[in-house]
Amino acid sequence: MAVLVDTSIWIDYFRDGKNSTDMDFLIDENLIITNDIILAELIPYLKIKKQTKVVNLLYEVTRLPLDIRWQEIIEFQLKCLKSGANRVGIPDLIITQNAKQNNCKIYSLDKHFSLLNKALKVDLH
Repeated sequence: MAVLVDTSIWIDYFRDGKNSTDMDFLIDENLIITNDIILAELIPYLKIKKQTKVVNLLYEVTRLPLDIRWQEIIEFQLKCLKSGANRVGIPDLIITQNAKQNNCKIYSLDKHFSLLNKALKVDLH
């Protein structure tokens, strides 16, 4: 099953690689996917750091198209609030929606995704 790798994992991977073994496996097995929200969070910083090769490689990763269904996002947020999962940002809700639409897992260090899992049954890696 494909894995939508969130920004937090990429940052960890580029910095000190605490999750390097798992990421290396996902890369080797060609299981990694991304979307434009994740790229928009990563690429400006990488460009500032002049990491052109990494930017070009990220653009080669399979990218899921975003089909944002705002009514569903509103329902997700409502379920989160009812379950006590407060302060979940819209970008994380969109990433969750994108993963659900494409039947893939989310790999993240962001605690919001654990909260989303409880409220929305997100498939986490």
